[in-house]
Amino acid sequence: MLVINTVLSVMAYDYPPEKLSVYVSDDGRSNLTFYALVEAASFSKHWIPYCKKFKVEPRSPAAYLSSGPESVGTFDSAALLAIKKLYKEMENRVEGTTKLGTISGDLATQEGFSQWDSQATSGNNQAIVKILIDGRDSNAVDIEGTVLPTLVYVAREKRPQYPNNFKAGAMNALIRVSSEISNAPFILNVDCDMYSNSSDSVRDALCFFMDEESGHEISYVQYPQNFRNLLRSNIYGDYIKIINEVEFPGFGEAMFVGTGCFHRRESLCGRKYSKSYKEHYQYRSERNPQESAVVLEERAKSLVSCTYENNTGWGKDMGMMYGCPVEDAITGLSIQCKGWKSIYFNPPMEAFLGISPTALGQFLVQHKRWSEGLFKIFLSKYCPFLYGHGKIKLKVQMAYALYLLWAPLSLPMLYYVVVPSLCLLKGIPLFPKISSSWFLPFAYVVAATQSYSLGECLWCGETLGSWWNMQRMRVMRRTTSYLFGLVDTVLQQLGFGSSGFVITAKVTDDEALQRYAAGSMEFGSSSPMFTILATVALLNLVCFVGGVAGVVAVVGGGAGGGMVSQMALQVLLCGLLVFGSIPIYQGLFFRKDKGALPTALAVQAAFLAALACLVPLR
Repeated sequence: MLVINTVLSVMAYDYPPEKLSVYVSDDGRSNLTFYALVEAASFSKHWIPYCKKFKVEPRSPAAYLSSGPESVGTFDSAALLAIKKLYKEMENRVEGTTKLGTISGDLATQEGFSQWDSQATSGNNQAIVKILIDGRDSNAVDIEGTVLPTLVYVAREKRPQYPNNFKAGAMNALIRVSSEISNAPFILNVDCDMYSNSSDSVRDALCFFMDEESGHEISYVQYPQNFRNLLRSNIYGDYIKIINEVEFPGFGEAMFVGTGCFHRRESLCGRKYSKSYKEHYQYRSERNPQESAVVLEERAKSLVSCTYENNTGWGKDMGMMYGCPVEDAITGLSIQCKGWKSIYFNPPMEAFLGISPTALGQFLVQHKRWSEGLFKIFLSKYCPFLYGHGKIKLKVQMAYALYLLWAPLSLPMLYYVVVPSLCLLKGIPLFPKISSSWFLPFAYVVAATQSYSLGECLWCGETLGSWWNMQRMRVMRRTTSYLFGLVDTVLQQLGFGSSGFVITAKVTDDEALQRYAAGSMEFGSSSPMFTILATVALLNLVCFVGGVAGVVAVVGGGAGGGMVSQMALQVLLCGLLVFGSIPIYQGLFFRKDKGALPTALAVQAAFLAALACLVPLR
């Protein structure tokens, strides 16, 4: 249903349907997904005219029907009840078929379903290309007789002996299939969980591409990523608002983030920008109207075979770049270094809305993949200071580095959450006394950085509580996600292991969603990342209690009048780390729900923390 709602939201754009084609990449090659799209194609005949008649926003049925639609646009209760009934019937059919796990006998005999081989798997299968709605067909109309957008299902061929290149490979397959079927000059790529929230997004993007003075220079228009399920308290400290409203507007160019981006086809396919481009640009769209959909499908299948890209420029000079888990960032950088400009556009009405992870493990794994891929770019020939030298501005190179160097930030953070606390426990001062003039630089850095961070959050509409959660999650990300990303990248550079693509789960059970809505962190499993978090939390708790007790004992004995002044910053730092670890202590000792940390992990973390506290420091 997540996929269906995204597909229907972009099919219903306020744009001429004969110029709109939607391609769905199913890398899991599921006949259940194909069945869901068949249902979506049928429902679109009712949904699209309903949206345009009543000026519906947003045009994802699930989002619209759950958001009090009577308050949006023109309202007709009878039409609303009818569309609700149709959607609910479709949802029941899709979910019922999904629970069965197979297509029933009648459906299985229909055209399209016969292409599934019972022996095939998601990693070993032939290609499937099926045009579910052919916009050229006079019968492909909605209930009011208006032509429907073209809808195409694509599952590329996969064989174990050939690399599939993950999301980048799937995107390149769609680029080639679309060039054969519709060959539109502009391409929007959207993740399956990012439905369109504004029906004007296409028109808005084309305003930049078709600008008479500078439109010919623009390769892509990037909309910001936004999430519809973020809590006001922002329990996982997602600082997407800071990125969207502060960092990206100051970037100088738009960083391609992999979704919600409109591309010029020619630039995405490797063409370099030249000043003469405006004069000789002509869009070629040749398609024989008499050619059947079956012929097109067969020809398109050859473009998504596992051997098609052999000895070609795909993944190097053409399409999405290969060899990196964050193919979006490296592709955008490559395009900019070919002379193209890019636009970051953040309209008042959010153009796309997705789903943020609702479990801590999902969140940390996602950031691990990002930090690993970004750091890999920095260490490669595509490092912006080398690859971009003389091609993009120094300001843009530095802006890229802000993200590419996430992984190395784990080392200073790991030092700060471990060493000062252990030194506090041993009574070893690391910072100047409060009475010393050398204390002022430390006080300035702490006050300035935190004040600026708080100001950013409040300016972006965040609360004081969400700002604190951001500080807490910054520590958690850097000591786990970024650390693992750094280690994996270094090992790969040394020839040990290879990069992979880990998909972040977005579907969660009802109980976990209730805990998330209540503001509880979701652990629920054992993980090396959770072991690190629990160990650091327990280590700081022991060090804080033992260190403060030691300071009080010395001062109480009258032998250490300057001890408080000497250890003040370490006590403050360790105390803040303990305060920030409260959700971890709750997960270790107090919570009894399924989202708590396992007992075995708590024992393991306690052992490691005790071992660390026993290490003699000199």
